[in-house]
Order: sequence, then C-alpha cells, then structure tokens
Amino acid sequence: MPDMSHGAHAQPPTRGQRWSEFRKSPFWPAVVLVLILAAAAGLFAGSYTYSMANPTPHSIPTAVVGSYEQARGQAFLDGLEKALNASVKVHTYGSAAEARQAVEDQEVFAIFDIRDDGRTAVLSVSGASGASVAEVLADTAPVVGEKTDVEVTVQDINPLQEGDPRGLAIFYISLAAVIIGFVGAIQLSVHARSLTPFERILFTLAYALLGGFAIVAAVDWLLGALDLPFVESWMILALTLFASGMVFTMFNTLFGRWAMLPTWGLMILLGNPSSGGAVSWPLLPSPLGEIGKWLPPGASVNAQHMAVYFQGHQHAFPFLVLGGWALLSCAVFWIWRHRHPGGRERRPAHAES
Repeated sequence: MPDMSHGAHAQPPTRGQRWSEFRKSPFWPAVVLVLILAAAAGLFAGSYTYSMANPTPHSIPTAVVGSYEQARGQAFLDGLEKALNASVKVHTYGSAAEARQAVEDQEVFAIFDIRDDGRTAVLSVSGASGASVAEVLADTAPVVGEKTDVEVTVQDINPLQEGDPRGLAIFYISLAAVIIGFVGAIQLSVHARSLTPFERILFTLAYALLGGFAIVAAVDWLLGALDLPFVESWMILALTLFASGMVFTMFNTLFGRWAMLPTWGLMILLGNPSSGGAVSWPLLPSPLGEIGKWLPPGASVNAQHMAVYFQGHQHAFPFLVLGGWALLSCAVFWIWRHRHPGGRERRPAHAES
C-alpha cells in the first residue's frame, strides 16, 4: 500500500506542531540568545553610563578642625555645601592629628583646617582616598573661598602613586580578577566537564592562585604601574578570582546553561559600576554606593585600595564579603552538586578489574 503521509492528501502541520518543532530545533536557543545579548548590550552600556558618565556628589564625609565656628568659617562651609548641593557631611575633630587619623582609617575623604578666625582655610585632600572626590573638592573650595572672602590653600596629603595618576589601576586589576574568575569557571565547565565537585573546587582555587600571582607580576614587576604589597595584593586577587569563579559555579548548579545571565548581572552590570574603583562611592548614585560594598568587585577594590595606600589600616569587612561569597557559593554548589551539569559517575569496583 503506498505511503500517503507526504502525498497530496497529507495534512499540513498545525501551528502547534510547527511551534513544537521550532522549540526542538537549534534556532530556538539561537533566537533567545540574540534577544538576551541585545538586552545585555543595552543594560551594560546603561549601567556604566548611569553610574560613571556624570559623577555627582551625594555625601562626602569631610573632617573640619580649627576656627570653623567663627562666622566667616561657617559661611565658607555653608557656601561649600550649597555649591555641592548639600553633599558635604562634616565631622568635627579636636586636632589636625585626629583628623589625619580619620583620613587614614578612610572615615573621611578630606580635611578643612579653618585658620585665622575664618580668614584662611587649608584643604587637605587625599587623592589616594578617591581621585574623583579630591578633584571635586579641590575645584570647588577655592571658588567658594573667593565668594566668602576666605583664602583657600589646597594640598594633597596622600597622593596617588606616580604610575597611576588617575587612580584607576586598582579598578583594572580587580576587574581582571572578577572577569577571569568566572570565565575560568565557564571554561572548566566546557573543557573539563567531567571533574568531580571536589576537583572542580580545587582547580578553581588553582587558577585563582596562579591568576592572582600573574596580575601582580604584570602590573608591579613588568609594568611598574603600582608598587603593590606583594603577598597581600596576591591573596586579595586570588580570593576575588576564586569567589567570582565559584559564583558562576553556584549559578551553573542552580540555572544550568543560563548561569551566565545572573553571573553577568551580579558581577558586571551591578558589581563593577558600584565598586568605587572608577568613580569613588560618594559620587555614585546613593543606592549603588551602598550595594557595591557588599558585592565581590567592590570588596576587592576596597581591600586592594587599603592594602596599597593605607597599610596598617586594613579593614576586615571587604575580606568578610569576599570570603562570604566564596563560602556561600561553595556551599550551594556542594549541597546541590547532583544538579551541576558536570561530574562523572564512579565506576563500580568490579568494572575496573
């Protein structure tokens, strides 16, 4: 009997059948990826433009000492707040030494020393605390001084290193650690798919340690852009690489092949613009400045920043953030390791004979 399934009397496929065939074809994930990549491009450009294109002061912690209670000194401070849209958060100190200690501890970004009953003022900025903040204060204070009849002198008490005049090198090395961290985990998932969970963690740790060493060697020894405290900077970068790699591994366990979406969103779209590396956090939109401190990119920048420019004043918080993300990611991956698309089954003992 002749096959009539493709003959003249064959029924054309229904819309539902065509949709089902399309969903099973390679065109379906390709179309989804096209749409996702287009959206990611817009979000990427938008997030960086929103946070960095026009940095605006929101709340700049500053120290004030001297004759700040005198009428002229008070007029100068009021004029400064007005010029910066009330963004200067003043902290008073009893002496210049106490204020300098607050700068070293990263509690304030600059010191206003009001002298001669308010007739003169010395603005001590800290370029290492944030080049963008120091620039805003150094540009604004003399203008306000002219309007309030206060002679303003500007000095940088903690300048940036000569090889990093814009203070961006720390942001770049932290960015490298974040990106290579999760790209390494992606490559392990593709090219070393059969690694067991424990092996995957060990190899992530291995490339984190070697990658951190390579970044320090390239930036300090080869290029001489930054004089890095070798061991501390290496460990910060290694912890950043490991945390970033394990974040992707965690999302790979939870979301499978779509793990890149939450990883990219957390680390690149949200984490890097809010890290305070390219634009200091007082100049970021307020929510970003707070959120960034709790994410791996911001924690890495903060820890590296203190290690390079404020040795002896390191805070535990950024290490706790990096360690917390690494521990959380490892825990989620380990608990739900059976869901991870990689791994291999153990061969029965009798099969090995």
